[in-house]
Amino acid sequence: MSFGQGGPQWGPGGPNSGTPNWGSGSATPDWAALAEASEARARRRRWLWIGGSALATVVVGALVATAVVSANSGDSASNQPPDKLPTSADIPSDTTQPGPSFAETTPPPPLDPKDFVSSAKKDTAPLSADTLFPGSSLTMGERVYKKGATSNTTKCGTAVQGDLAKVLTGNDCTRLIRATYSRNGVAVTVGVAVFDTEAKATKAKNAADKGNVASLSGSGVPAFCRTTVCRTTTNSYGRYVYLTNAGFTSGKNVTQKDSAVFTTGDDLAEFTFRQIRRRGEAQASAAANAS
Repeated sequence: MSFGQGGPQWGPGGPNSGTPNWGSGSATPDWAALAEASEARARRRRWLWIGGSALATVVVGALVATAVVSANSGDSASNQPPDKLPTSADIPSDTTQPGPSFAETTPPPPLDPKDFVSSAKKDTAPLSADTLFPGSSLTMGERVYKKGATSNTTKCGTAVQGDLAKVLTGNDCTRLIRATYSRNGVAVTVGVAVFDTEAKATKAKNAADKGNVASLSGSGVPAFCRTTVCRTTTNSYGRYVYLTNAGFTSGKNVTQKDSAVFTTGDDLAEFTFRQIRRRGEAQASAAANAS
């Protein structure tokens, strides 16, 4: 080695090969190598940033999960040691005991229509031949009956035949209403005897086996069932006794084969029963609405 002008010079293959040659500036830098080294450093920085972000995410998730578990387990009495559980004084009392009870409300039973037609004290609706037998005709099924004369008297014994007069007056009959209907040569008079109580009406009905209501002629219906055999019926409902007397307007006697007479009498008896019952229903409904 010589120490000449210009200082030491290490040529290729010197003690540190690859070290820049500091000379007079004749050597040119390796720009490609420098660029490659810079790119390598940049890639390392990106990977370090991505790895750090992923690690931070994992750490945050673990912390959140730990906090949730701690929150869920911190308030649970089952996770407490035996000496930390609530005492018996803090435990609620028996919850199987029945709760507060309330009185049951039961609607009152419906009013019985018969009660209102079984006593004069309750049966106060207007009563007449027109209320019991309204209109000018009566239709039962396919049969149409024309209404004839009507009557209304407080002297019950004058509107009946036979021993029935004594029965009615003996049980204090207060009124007897009659109406006559006719169809195809057959006529029927229906009579309604009124009493103060159901007991008196029942007693009169049971004793009315001799005699019946007198037929009522007029308004186009000739006299009938005065001296001939006719078909009669007697029934009662509440404080009312209703009777029928049916026969031929020609004066012919009624026999068991004369079904038209039986049908006529049954139709008027059924209609009269319905009218009396409707009377009770109307008064029961009015009383229920007023209460």
